[in-house]
Amino acid sequence: MILYHGSKVAVELPRLVIPNRTLDFGTGFYTTENRIQAIDFANIVMLRRKANTQFISVYDFDMERAETELDILRFDKPDENWLDYVCQNRRGNYKGKPYDIVIGAVANDKVYATIGLYESGLFTKEQAIESFRINPLFDQVVLKTEAALSLLNFQKMFDPREPVK
Repeated sequence: MILYHGSKVAVELPRLVIPNRTLDFGTGFYTTENRIQAIDFANIVMLRRKANTQFISVYDFDMERAETELDILRFDKPDENWLDYVCQNRRGNYKGKPYDIVIGAVANDKVYATIGLYESGLFTKEQAIESFRINPLFDQVVLKTEAALSLLNFQKMFDPREPVK
């Protein structure tokens, strides 16, 4: 499986870093199977951090081995379980089973707004889930342990602003 990571720097040796904010699936190394999504994220990071660089790191990931050796939590769609998991992680109070890998939809800016409405009681859980179905959501593959990172092999990096050679 090919995975992409968008950032302001190339990441040849990924590591688990405690983030300075709470994220959808908690602490982990965030990747995606979608090249365009990685490019969009690299651009967002560059703008947020007022950097002048952006890179896409490309990895080969041994999913076959991961599926036999690691604990994987998979959300096939943004449903009630996904919403609960994301909300708990974003609040920093997830106390459930630790997983090596979590795969599921990205809570983008539109989704954050919906989650805010849900958490404030203005949306029911059903209304929030229905709004997720309207907007297509991209995937994220979050590697949460050293065991998961060990199955990730850096292949190359590129600057998405450079012409393809």
